[in-house]
Amino acid sequence: MIETRQLTKRYGQLIAVNEINLLLKEGDVFGFIGPNGSGKTTTMRMIATLLQPDYGEAYVCGKSIYTDPQEIRRMVGYMPDFFGVYDDMTVIEYLEFFASAYRIHGPARRKICEEKLELVDMSFKRDAMVNQLSRGQTQRVGLARVLLHEPQVLLLDEPASGLDPRARIEMRNLLRRLGEMKKTVIVSSHILPELADVCTRVGMIEKGNLIIDGYVDEVMRKARQQIMLEIRVKDRTEAAAQLLEQHPLVDSVDVVKGVIQATLKPDVLDYSDLPQAIIEAGYQLAMFREEEVNLETAFLALTKGLVQ
Repeated sequence: MIETRQLTKRYGQLIAVNEINLLLKEGDVFGFIGPNGSGKTTTMRMIATLLQPDYGEAYVCGKSIYTDPQEIRRMVGYMPDFFGVYDDMTVIEYLEFFASAYRIHGPARRKICEEKLELVDMSFKRDAMVNQLSRGQTQRVGLARVLLHEPQVLLLDEPASGLDPRARIEMRNLLRRLGEMKKTVIVSSHILPELADVCTRVGMIEKGNLIIDGYVDEVMRKARQQIMLEIRVKDRTEAAAQLLEQHPLVDSVDVVKGVIQATLKPDVLDYSDLPQAIIEAGYQLAMFREEEVNLETAFLALTKGLVQ
């Protein structure tokens, strides 16, 4: 559905996007992760045909951004992080205005607008003025707007930016529903743990370079070079830590607030003998678990924090 080949954008000596290669299939929800100035928005604008690359190629549903920009715009819904609204329009009037721009006319126009409002749970605000909506409500109306023409591809630039916790949860649920509808979605965000809940794939970009691209579980495996176990015993914590330090599977041991943190040696994946070894040595296990690696810790482990 989306393919880029060495997609590049320069501004003078600054390389905003450097030879990015992507291949997304139908139904992929791709989390685009990176600090401000890393090239996320520039990449999405080139895919949406709103910005001309200096080098490389991009295809959307098999159409080239160079030869078929109008066709691509019919298949893409692009939602910027901030967009303007009209002061003198109600929500339903706002959607009907854009529906008419998409050449949706007659009774079908009102029906489609009502359906999209229901999809984003904003039917109760259909007659409210758009300039009186909260930030979260405005984002949801914006999402309804880009869905009016039934695009196959969605490019959502920071849709959760500036939202309160409840609005973020609602936006996350919306993104999950879009994936279930088999839309191909690129969504950029700094809310990393929430992206992991809705994305099938993630890409991490730094200084215009796509340094990580893969399915979420693959990225987690790359981030975790060594497994760390968190272990708590009922007493004699220091002695238990010394016992673990001598175990052939264990690389290093630390004790933090009564919890033993045992880092296993590289490439050790099976540690099923460890709990039994601790019990047989006379210790009572109160906790034994593997440290969880989420998208946020993976991002910190795999990137250097570089910006343009």
